[in-house]
Parts: sequence; C-alpha cells; structure tokens
Amino acid sequence: MSYTDHPVLIVGAGPAGLVAALTLLQNGIPVRIIDKDPNPRIGQRGPGIWPRSLELFNFLNVPEVNNLGKPIPVLRLYKPGTLEPLKHSSLAPHMEPTPTVPFHIPKMIGQQLLDVVLRRHLEKLSCSVEMGSELRSFKQSEEGVTAVLEKNGILETFDTKWMIGADGAKSVVRKQLGLTFLGETRDDFFVVTGDIRLKGVGLDRMHFHVFGNFGERSLSLRPTDEIGEDGWKFFISDRELELTKIMKSEELIFEAIASFVPTEITFNKLVWVSEFRANIRMVNKFSEGRVFIVGDAAHVHSPSGGQGLNSGVQDAFNLGWKLALVEKGLADKSLLETYSAERLPVISEMLEITTSMLDQAIVTGDLTIKRSPKLFMLGINCRFSSIVLDEFVTPVEGKPINAYGVFDEGHLEAGDRAPDAPNVLQVGRGESDMKTLFCLYRPWYHTVLVFAPSLADAIPILGALEACNKSVVRKAVVLPSSAPAAPVASPCDDVVLVDQEGYAYSAYLVEVNQTKVFVIRPDGVIGAIVHGAEGVKKYFSKIFLDLS
Repeated sequence: MSYTDHPVLIVGAGPAGLVAALTLLQNGIPVRIIDKDPNPRIGQRGPGIWPRSLELFNFLNVPEVNNLGKPIPVLRLYKPGTLEPLKHSSLAPHMEPTPTVPFHIPKMIGQQLLDVVLRRHLEKLSCSVEMGSELRSFKQSEEGVTAVLEKNGILETFDTKWMIGADGAKSVVRKQLGLTFLGETRDDFFVVTGDIRLKGVGLDRMHFHVFGNFGERSLSLRPTDEIGEDGWKFFISDRELELTKIMKSEELIFEAIASFVPTEITFNKLVWVSEFRANIRMVNKFSEGRVFIVGDAAHVHSPSGGQGLNSGVQDAFNLGWKLALVEKGLADKSLLETYSAERLPVISEMLEITTSMLDQAIVTGDLTIKRSPKLFMLGINCRFSSIVLDEFVTPVEGKPINAYGVFDEGHLEAGDRAPDAPNVLQVGRGESDMKTLFCLYRPWYHTVLVFAPSLADAIPILGALEACNKSVVRKAVVLPSSAPAAPVASPCDDVVLVDQEGYAYSAYLVEVNQTKVFVIRPDGVIGAIVHGAEGVKKYFSKIFLDLS
C-alpha cells in the first residue's frame, strides 16, 4: 500500500485546516486538503485576530493578516430609542506598545478574506483545496489511514499516513473517532448574525454601533469594507422575536434591524446570514492513533472574547511541526502525544474564560464589561509539558497548571511564548544587518539562542552542537552591545547578533555577563532555558530520535 504521495490528509479548509496545511508544507510535507462545500465559504464569521495569532501568521510569513486587518472599532452604545450616544467602550483591553510584542493591536479580518489569503499561500506551494470533496468514512491501522471520499457522487478510496480533522463543530472525523464532546448548549443565548449592505443617516463607519440591551434585545453593527463601502456585520439578539423565522427572510431581517435604529435606513442587500447558539463543548483528547482534530472539531464556545478561531489556528500550529518531524523520521511517534497534552489545559481554561464573559454579559445586559488582558493570548504557555526543560526553575510537585496565564514581561520560563526584540545587529560574513529576533524563528526548525558575554564564551557551546541536523536546528549567538568587537565571525558559520540597544537581553531576562541558552521551538514557544550545550542536548533528546 503506497502512502507516499500525500502523507497527510486534511479534512476541512477553514482557517485551522489551512494553517495546518501551510505549516506542514513549509516543513516539506506534502498534504491533500479537502472541503465538503463546493464553493469557498462567505461571511465575516469569527473576524478577531489577537496578538498571539498575529505572531503565528508572522512566523508563517503571512503578513497580509496584520496588513489587511483593521483595528477593532470603539463600541458606541446609544440611549434607548435615540441616536444619542450613551457611552463609548473598547472591545479589547488596552496594551501599551512594548519591544517584546511586535503586534500589540488586535486586528479584524473576516474569515472569508482570511481563507482567500491562506489559500493563496498554499497555492504558492503547489497545493490547492479540493472543494466539494467529502469524507464519508475512514479506518486506521498501525501503518496508516484509509479514507473513503466522495465528490460529485463518485467514491474514492484514499490511503494516507495521517489525517487531521478540521471539519468544524459537526466534525465527521471526531464522531467516527468516538471522542466525547461534553458540555452544554445554552438556551439563554441565541443570535442571528450575518453580513449586510446598508446606509443609515447618522451611522458613521468609525464605530461599532450597539442598540438595546444585550441580555434582552439588542442589535450591533460593525462596519467592514470587506463586504463593500456600505458593508456591516450584524448581530441581532431578541428574546421576544422568533429569530429562527426572521433569518429565513431578507425582508424580516431588514425590518428587525430598522426596528432598533431610530434613523432612516436604505437597505442594499443581505449578503450572508446564520444563526448562532452558544454551544460550550470540548473533546476528552485531541487525537486517536494516526488521526488528529483541530479547531471547532475539538472545541466550541461562546463568541465572547473572540478566542475561537485563534485557538483553532494555534492548535494547528502546535501539531504541524511535531507531525512534520515524525513524518520525516526525525522524531518518535510519542512526540505527537504532547499535542493533546499541551492543548487540553489551554482549551479548558479558554472555555472557562469565555463562558464567564458570556454569563456576565447576559446578566448585566452590558457588552462593555472589563476585558482581561488574557484575551491577547500572550500568556498562554505549556510550562507543564513533558518536553520542555528549564534548568533555572525548581520543579514543584503538584504545581497548579495555569495555561492561560497573564502576560508578564518580568517572568520567563520554558514553555512560555518567546519574546521578540528589535534592533539586533547581525554581524560577520562581510555584512551587517538590523534584525528582530522574530526574523529568526520559523515553523520548520528549532532556534538555539546563545546569550554570551563574548563570542569566545559562546564558541564551545556552538561547537558541541555542531553535529545537529541543520535542516531542523539553527543556532545564533546574541552578544551584549558591550561585547568585544572582534572577532565577529563565528567559526561555526552561525548567526552572530549584537544587541545594540539591550532589548534582547531585557526581554529574555539575561545579565550582560551571563551565559544562558534558549531553545525556541518551531511554534515560537521556549522549549528550553539551560546553562549550556549539555542542557540543549538533554532537551533535544526529548524531541529527536538522533541529534545528527
């Protein structure tokens, strides 16, 4: 049986499936990606992209997400029955700019546009989504997965080595794996949402307009030029109206919106509409054998806090580099068990946070409740993971897991997000070039950062790691600005950086006279913080079958 052409089948081509595909392709692993819908999905859907996800797209070299995304507009709430503002509020917590966080402003980009952007990046790598192809069933063995696919009524049997289910809340993959999907369906939260084109006298396009009381009857309108110059995303919640009936008629939706807004409205067209109930559920594990699930297939929740799409793409990014190493024969299959182990606590805490936000909004009827900086997702960590190593932290038995931690620049452990640092000068090789540390990090290799007072202090560590497979391990020395100017070239042909303004030493909490080594995983997480080469080798023994 041949599994060689496409060792990974991805079922579902929403953002989580597309990010899984892109991460694997950049790792040199061919994928086949299918979606049961005959045409790409329309609609804004989950548009909020938080800073941690903007970093993920940066590592994947997809700058369009940050460049095309717009900042979240300020909420404007109105006095009942008027266009007189009652108050203004931000949907996102405020964050001061800091050198360690290059993308501190959350952005909004509709899922329809995000999907287009990601598909274009797949196409650059000679991969296209097969639309209108549906997974009917599958079975797996020790060696691989046999899937039965259907397109235009024709069945196809497809053999592959691995399968990723990114097929949404009603996931066929999850159901056929027999994973539990425990939780609740809330009766107290039901909205009709969609994209619409309209013009309203007095409705500016700078604000997110909110009419009514969220707990009882409300309308929100967010301007978005992605739909058109008169485009809006709307939410209607109303305990009195029969929302299921309304959503079946463009005319009834127009009437419902007009009933909230006390001004003259000219309706152009209803572009897309859907109903949304708050389902709050998650699986008991993210994989079984050679089959994995990501995104909504693994967890669904209230839209409060906008964490859903972000969590899904972060699932895919965590899985992608691990699956690539195993498929290349460089890592043992047991590495894949850490996907579920690292993501379960994160998703569990995320459900608690978003459900608490929903409860508060329903009880108070107020969307302007204070929002936790945890929503930026910069404090999400896997300090508890079996494959991270920190020689500077004393292990504490029974220490509580705090996977959705608060971002704290004064504390850094293995398992945390790796910080950025601007204005580091790359020297040697007859060139000098200003860089950021994030320029070094990519999804197909680990980056070993050696902070050392001088190049002479770093060379023994670099030499001891010289045998590392250069396709999956890169090394860089970070010298303080006070370091001796010469020699500037590493005899090991590694990157040498001078921390011109001290941002890197400050971000990584390193003293200028200290030698300290960080290993940054392909997903931008600190895998290890160690004293030297032996610590790096110890960490890599948890990841690779063989270092060379």
